[in-house]
Amino acid sequence: MDAQDNVFTHTKTKQYRLYRWLCVLIVLLLCLSLSPGLCADPTDKLGDLHKYVSGNHNDLKDEYGNPLSHTQVWTESEENERLATTLADYIGANQTGINVVWTLVTGFLVMFMQTGFSLFYFGLCRAKNAIHVFLTTFMAYPLSVLGFWAVGFTLMCGNMSSLIVTQLGAIGSLSGGDFHGLIVLKWPFFFLPIQHFETGAFTLFLFQTVIMNTMVTIPIGAMAERWRFSAFISYAMFASMIIYPIFGHWVWGYGWLARMGIDWHLGHGAVDFAGSGVVHAVGGLTALAGAKVLGARHHKTFTGDGRLDPLPGHNIPMALLGTSILTFGWLGFNAGSALTAVGGGAMRLASIAANTMIASASSTVTTMLCWYFLTRSGKRFKPDPMMCAFGMLGGLVAITASCAFVNSGCAFWIGTVAGILVSITILQVEKRNIDDPVGAISVHGACGLWGVLAVGIFADGNYGQNWNGVGISLYRGHPDLGVCSLLYHSDWSQFWAQVVYALACAFWGFVPALVFFRLQDKFGWLRSHREDEIEGLDATEISTTSPTSEVALGQTIKQLRQEMQARESQINSKVEKLREELIRREVISRDTD
Repeated sequence: MDAQDNVFTHTKTKQYRLYRWLCVLIVLLLCLSLSPGLCADPTDKLGDLHKYVSGNHNDLKDEYGNPLSHTQVWTESEENERLATTLADYIGANQTGINVVWTLVTGFLVMFMQTGFSLFYFGLCRAKNAIHVFLTTFMAYPLSVLGFWAVGFTLMCGNMSSLIVTQLGAIGSLSGGDFHGLIVLKWPFFFLPIQHFETGAFTLFLFQTVIMNTMVTIPIGAMAERWRFSAFISYAMFASMIIYPIFGHWVWGYGWLARMGIDWHLGHGAVDFAGSGVVHAVGGLTALAGAKVLGARHHKTFTGDGRLDPLPGHNIPMALLGTSILTFGWLGFNAGSALTAVGGGAMRLASIAANTMIASASSTVTTMLCWYFLTRSGKRFKPDPMMCAFGMLGGLVAITASCAFVNSGCAFWIGTVAGILVSITILQVEKRNIDDPVGAISVHGACGLWGVLAVGIFADGNYGQNWNGVGISLYRGHPDLGVCSLLYHSDWSQFWAQVVYALACAFWGFVPALVFFRLQDKFGWLRSHREDEIEGLDATEISTTSPTSEVALGQTIKQLRQEMQARESQINSKVEKLREELIRREVISRDTD
């Protein structure tokens, strides 16, 4: 009777889970059916299908990004010469087209970074969890894309009408307004409705989606090898629909952090060119919250004095290959964030890419040397390959916010400080008994916050005129002055704006994620069972195993042993038969004699 009761209980549990997922599916379908983007009149089309909304003379800008059509010279020429307007329409259309293509191509490079993350995490985990880690990184893309498409993009960019006309063309559909700079609530524009067919909005959606996917992927490595796949699914949706878009709106969607320059007279407000704070600091601190709630992996020990006692990854060359791919994609990450290849500010692309390379190189070398002096056990110089990888990624994270605002010398020092930070914080995280298999907390969290502050220390004022609507004609009494810092023009207001921004990163990246993971942990949905971790999540949570995983290798060894035993038995049987035959022949020979 007990066995029957167990079977009955197990069946009821499976039925309950099936009913729960069916309810989720029904709610999702109901939301989709109510979405105006799916039930709208397909003949109601705006944007590129109706004359020139994206790509005309209104898109032409001067070297500072100000529309030429707003100048008196342009107004007079428009009245006196219609041919000038016609030619300008064609030039504006070409300029917008080039910018759209540039942004899309760099977005594709950023999407390729997902491959780098997958290989990086794969190489640093143990073989018995390799497929589970790779699959979570792989599935972060489709899950987060759906969440951002459904809710996140509107929450983040629904107030972008403040820009009216951008280098990507008109995005007038994103005119939702917000609630005191905190959040956009504009139901008609959830699910990216197709009746607003504006190239600029769709281009912005694609680029922001792949950027968002980077933030979602960062905590996966810090929580690897010990959380349930179902917990990962809910996290991916939560991060793409709540954590990233709300904070992204504060900084890039003209929210309260971006308005600090106008509302509080703090410089140009929060300045973050490509996402040291929005993407990396928030992702790294979310990783800290997740790793803290999850606890350490089984068999992971801490020395108590800050010295490392790692569980070594099973394929370090694969992790280094992933780092190289991430470095390559990062050039698109930073340079693509300009959203322009032609027009105002486009000539910064070369310096953005060069600064990115210099910072990553200086950080790598600094980390290699700093780690040797912090942990050396002998006189012989022996570099740590994974610390070199951490250093390179830390430098890339740190320069991401300031890559357009600093010169090459400042980029070098930003990378150097990032390399020192990586080395120190890796040890500090270990000292506090926090298990981070991929160094995400140090690389993305610590270096991301440093990158945010670096803008207020090193920005040279040569770029960022009219950033967040500040300094259109004059800034600090100087014409055409961009984002400044302590070292250049002694701009303390910009530094304090970056300090407020860093504090907001620390709060929003850690607190909501901590509450979310605590709730999952309270109901037993977060951490995998101890027995599953010992056996390997590839065998317990995934329906297949890798031919290189520890489970698969154990099964292969077992099969080979069985085959050897079978062959040994066959050989012994044949030997016994031969012995019997020899004895029989000897007996016959004796009888014959």
